[in-house]
Amino acid sequence: MDHIVRLDSGEEAALQAIAERFIAWHKGDPVKALKEMIVFNGHLQQRLDALQASRLRQRDASGRRG
Repeated sequence: MDHIVRLDSGEEAALQAIAERFIAWHKGDPVKALKEMIVFNGHLQQRLDALQASRLRQRDASGRRG
């Protein structure tokens, strides 16, 4: 884990409400909801990694020209 996020009470309440809706969307099954969230986060991480790699390649290519 890169860093710890601290939430105030309002943010915590909003997060709780979203979590409850997400679980309800998965027919009340928190394990199913968690599994989907893990898969979704994996997809997002792959996209972020690809973006970062692309930016590094662009930076390296521009550095070689100048």
